[in-house]
Amino acid sequence: MNQYRVAADSLVRLQDHDPNDTGTYKHREQAADRTTQLKHTLDALQERLYAEGARAVLVVLQGMDASGKDGTIRHVMSGLNPQGCIVASFKAPTPLEHAHDFLWRVHASCPPHGYIGIFNRSHYEDVLVTRVHGLITDKEAQRRLRQIRAFEELLTDNGTRILKFFLHISREEQKARLLARVDDPAKRWKVSPQDLKEREYWKEYNKAFEEALAATSTSAAPWFVVPANHKWYRDLVVADRLAHALEEMDPRPPSPLGIDWTKMRKEVMKS
Repeated sequence: MNQYRVAADSLVRLQDHDPNDTGTYKHREQAADRTTQLKHTLDALQERLYAEGARAVLVVLQGMDASGKDGTIRHVMSGLNPQGCIVASFKAPTPLEHAHDFLWRVHASCPPHGYIGIFNRSHYEDVLVTRVHGLITDKEAQRRLRQIRAFEELLTDNGTRILKFFLHISREEQKARLLARVDDPAKRWKVSPQDLKEREYWKEYNKAFEEALAATSTSAAPWFVVPANHKWYRDLVVADRLAHALEEMDPRPPSPLGIDWTKMRKEVMKS
């Protein structure tokens, strides 16, 4: 599934990525066993990461409205131990946050060593929403993209593995999901008139995403354009890439020195 990875410093054209793609899987049932297996793998690897306490993982989820950021967290991360997992989201800056540089609040939300951190939307909002709505100039957007790249390099140099997922849905699929929310009283809280206004900027958001992905996908902090029209395949791709990254990290719990484990076992047996 590394085919969805954006090569460093490459041109990105979202129209070249099929949001309906399901790889070698033809239907949900075919992928279910693999997804379940990956969840078990993630559970074991997270425990090792937490016990090691020397490195962290940061998962960045971005995408259009209704692309499935919440669903990805709910389904892929459901097997993780909440004790070692942190979820953060970023809305409009507060007056205090606005008085600092745009990455100030983001750095404070990054996962400490031993943890998996998940950004449901992220620091990229400050080069997406702001740019689409003309709140910053193109020159300022480029400056921020350079700063993001340097910021992520700082994180990786200090032990944080970064995986960034753009959940790629079609405009038609977004419409279907918004309609489903409107028609379901239990889901109406997830949709607002602002969502419809933002939908009018579909082309502008696509362009902003393409430039952001191209400028900030690096070998250490790669972007993946995840086909997300089919939720089950979206979950499979994210789980697969996260498990692969953790396996590469191969976290190893420390072994306490100076302990006679044979004696320890005898003491436990007597207790």
